[in-house]
Amino acid sequence: MTLKIAIVGAGSIGFTRRLVRDILSVPEFADTRFAFQDISGRNLDMVASLCRREIEANGIGATIDATMAREPALTGADYVINTARVGGLEGFRTDVEIPLKYGVDQCVGDTICAGGLMYGQRTVPMIVELAGQIERYSGAGTTLLNYANPMAMNTWAALDASPVNTIGLCHGVQGGHRLLAHLLERHVNGGRPTDDPGYRRVTKADVDIVAAGINHQTWYLKVLFDGRDWARDLLDLFEADEQIRDREKVRIDIIRRFGYFSTESNGHLSEYLPWYRKRADEIPAWISTDTWIHGETAGYLRVCTENRNWFETDFAKNLEAEPAMIDPARRSDEHGSWIIEAMETGRVYRGHFNVRNRDVIPNLPADAIVEVPGFVDRNGLAIPVVGDLPLGAAAICNNSIQVQRMATRAAMTGDVQLLKQAILLDPLVGAVCNPPEVWQMVDEMLVAQAQWLPQYAHEIEAARKRLATGPSLARNASHGAVRLKTRTVEEMRVAGR
Repeated sequence: MTLKIAIVGAGSIGFTRRLVRDILSVPEFADTRFAFQDISGRNLDMVASLCRREIEANGIGATIDATMAREPALTGADYVINTARVGGLEGFRTDVEIPLKYGVDQCVGDTICAGGLMYGQRTVPMIVELAGQIERYSGAGTTLLNYANPMAMNTWAALDASPVNTIGLCHGVQGGHRLLAHLLERHVNGGRPTDDPGYRRVTKADVDIVAAGINHQTWYLKVLFDGRDWARDLLDLFEADEQIRDREKVRIDIIRRFGYFSTESNGHLSEYLPWYRKRADEIPAWISTDTWIHGETAGYLRVCTENRNWFETDFAKNLEAEPAMIDPARRSDEHGSWIIEAMETGRVYRGHFNVRNRDVIPNLPADAIVEVPGFVDRNGLAIPVVGDLPLGAAAICNNSIQVQRMATRAAMTGDVQLLKQAILLDPLVGAVCNPPEVWQMVDEMLVAQAQWLPQYAHEIEAARKRLATGPSLARNASHGAVRLKTRTVEEMRVAGR
């Protein structure tokens, strides 16, 4: 079968290549026509060159058209994959640096908190526009697979604005699943060395899970292994592993206090809650710096910056390296290729997807975007009823959902008052800032991001005047509670990257 798959934001340094390899790992998709679209011609050309080289080396009939225009990319597409980051690293930097001046210390800043909510103001209009373009150029029956954050807000807006079949995709559940398999392997082997003939390997395939909640705040409600459900007995497993105990302090504390393990990384989770990053002097006690995702201040911004600099500097070396062989055994667990395979071939795929709730989780709002288990085949996506979340877990999700709803509506309408209310009600922002500080912080972010916020054009000049005439309320002079230096390309080479 010959499919046309459009990838919007295809200049993504690593993600696009992984998706293409995954899709071409399916034998039926060898002749896929890819349409790469991005607003950065340079990134687009680099990524397309690398992907074409791999396709040629593998003797596959797939083709790639690269364009900066949406219409030719979307016309006739069977599937559209969105990975775009509106504002790029320049916008991302303001998501992190401006809130930090007001004491809001973020590790990532792409979901809620001040950075994630402002990221949504840039991205929601783009995804609403994209959904409308898909209707015009491909038809409402086309499936949009959205990987772009803030996941819940983007998926919510797309489904509100268009009948296009939009599914939000993330890999947080898979990451936590791998961690659970590691802990259970450690547990069943005791202190046995890995080279012992009796050592037992435990993989994701050996551990069945049911996870439900909202994106980046999804809870493992069932963890089935060796005929037992471990979901309520994970605390001892986490605390028994010294390395994990040091890296996952926030996640372990949440298990201790709420009884369930949450999907997202230590750094992500720490910024969605009001307890772990509100006092700068206490943040180091809750995080680890051995890997950015465990809580480092602006950790994701640092890594994205390093990766971009490395790729741009060493692009020629990528072309000299041996092309990767496309091997089904090396296919990733990103949901995208598996969904397309299931819809086209009928081979059933089970995963976790971001969809409209509609009482799948009855104690979360019906209009919210939830992350829940589902099944995909030729008939599309089927979502079973999960049932109520535990009350504590539901309360944490509900706090975020109210903020997401308000911020999504603000992004779609340009309602600056609603935006400021949403950011004031964000759990971490509310724990750190008072109302005047929030109002000024949002003004500063609106002015800094004006080029990506056309829906707020009528508010920008007034925000600029308020900043020029009023006293600054940004009292935090710290560069971040625990912040590492962004390495140069040479420093990365010396360290082996």
